Amino acid sequence: MNSETAKIGKRHTLVIPASIRRQYGLEEGALVILEARQEGILLRPVIALPMERYSSTRKAEFLLNNSVTMEDYEWAVKEVIMMGIDPETIPHEKP
Repeated sequence: MNSETAKIGKRHTLVIPASIRRQYGLEEGALVILEARQEGILLRPVIALPMERYSSTRKAEFLLNNSVTMEDYEWAVKEVIMMGIDPETIPHEKP
């Protein structure tokens, strides 16, 4: 395992040595997790994935279009109505 010495700088910043940054693909703005451990501080890279938020209309579309049986479809229609959306305004096909 590779180890190097780093120094805490002004405003308490930690500069990670270039060889370690390259080894783990850390670039400016990269996210890391600092975890307090009994033996010291563990610093690990973090992968952040974008998260999509769905509107009520999009959720209604998912419900209606993923119905397999008529029973599923009837349930989906009730759910969409409870969401305050008219199922007829959502483009979809009945099973």
